[in-house]
Amino acid sequence: MRLPSILAFVFTLVIALAGCHGTPDDERIREAIATTAAGAEAGKASDTVAALSDDFDGNAGQFDKRALSNMVRLFALRGQGIHVLMGPVTVEPRGERSVARFTVTLTASSGVLPDNAGAYDVETGWRKDGGEWRCFTASWKRAL
Repeated sequence: MRLPSILAFVFTLVIALAGCHGTPDDERIREAIATTAAGAEAGKASDTVAALSDDFDGNAGQFDKRALSNMVRLFALRGQGIHVLMGPVTVEPRGERSVARFTVTLTASSGVLPDNAGAYDVETGWRKDGGEWRCFTASWKRAL
């Protein structure tokens, strides 16, 4: 082999090995949370619920995946916006699952969420589903 061929082979091998490591699980969960928040702000229901499992349970039965999707869709159809301000996200591995905690502040345009606007402490449960991290549960309460 000539030197350029060897260098090309080594370069390809390094790139392949780097790809095997992938994004760390905690970072993938943080990215999913950020995508969910961005989807809600943009009024895109599909982006808002993309990281949720099909059996998602929000606040002990208050919301499932479909209800959350419909709420975002309804606000978008009315031309009303939701603004999401995220605090830092902490991710704690628990075996094959993870728990992510953060504070979120919701504000509204055009009168959306007048009673529900404010800051919330949120705890979410995550599990891998087909190689992707999915949120299967979330609970929230008003931050004091």
